[in-house]
Amino acid sequence: MTSNVEKLYSLIANDSKKKQSLFLIALNNPKSALERICEIGKELDIRVTKEEVVQYLETIDDEATKLWLIKARGGL
Repeated sequence: MTSNVEKLYSLIANDSKKKQSLFLIALNNPKSALERICEIGKELDIRVTKEEVVQYLETIDDEATKLWLIKARGGL
């Protein structure tokens, strides 16, 4: 069974505008990026928490995601 976070991450990863927007937010304010991910989930009726997002991102073996997570951890 696919988790809500996994579904949401997949949708965001396949939407270049959302992905770019989140990257820019993360550069300036990582906490806001996590909040925005949760907001996108709410808009798409895929509810997730910040904690679920962070836990899921830690499981991904993708260099871009790892770099974002390092940046996000610095601001968390």
